[in-house]
Amino acid sequence: MIDTHCHILPGIDDGPEDAEESVEMARIAARDGINKIIATPHIYDMRYSPEEIAQRVDRLNRLLTQKNIPVEVHPGAEVFIGMDPHILFKYAIQDTPYILIEFPHDHLPAHAGKLLQWLSDKGLKPIIAHPERNHSVIRSPETLLRLLNKDIYVQITGDSLTGEFGPDIQYCAHFLMESGKVDIIASDAHAKKFRAPVLSRAEKATARRFGEKASERLFQTNPEAVLTGREILRDEE
Repeated sequence: MIDTHCHILPGIDDGPEDAEESVEMARIAARDGINKIIATPHIYDMRYSPEEIAQRVDRLNRLLTQKNIPVEVHPGAEVFIGMDPHILFKYAIQDTPYILIEFPHDHLPAHAGKLLQWLSDKGLKPIIAHPERNHSVIRSPETLLRLLNKDIYVQITGDSLTGEFGPDIQYCAHFLMESGKVDIIASDAHAKKFRAPVLSRAEKATARRFGEKASERLFQTNPEAVLTGREILRDEE
């Protein structure tokens, strides 16, 4: 499996405090069947440049090689939608058109649709991170669906689907899955214990309820497309 949303870089946001914990997170991921991770530190300003993120990813990969941990980390970011849209371009995932966008947790900004469309018109492909945990979407999931088009994508958190975030978020995650609007499932891991990089529970739950084909698309095929810049496959495809 490929985890497209993981806070694995040490000392950069609210993820692991040190490299030792980053290594342990990678061990957990490898045991769970994850062999590639996109590092997605929170980006609220220009404090951490894409170049620095890439350097930190390189250092972590060298450490994982030394420890014989079969996980490859790739540079990315989780970019707050309130940033200057012209700066957002710098944080696309690994020189692809894909960019992971984070909304505030308590609401959908009034300008969200216009900004997503503006990014799409400029050639980017926004991926909305964990909308099932957004208070506005939980209250009315249809508000998210109105923001989507063929080049705007949805990524939900595996633990949302399996109920670790509570029944309301789980219901919203299942609503989005049933609607056919979920394109990727990721861990959004932050630590080695609380919110660890584990996807197998969600992968098994997805396969049981939605079928093996859907599971492969959400945990492998589409994450690989994000890494390589290929087209993400939609539910109807």
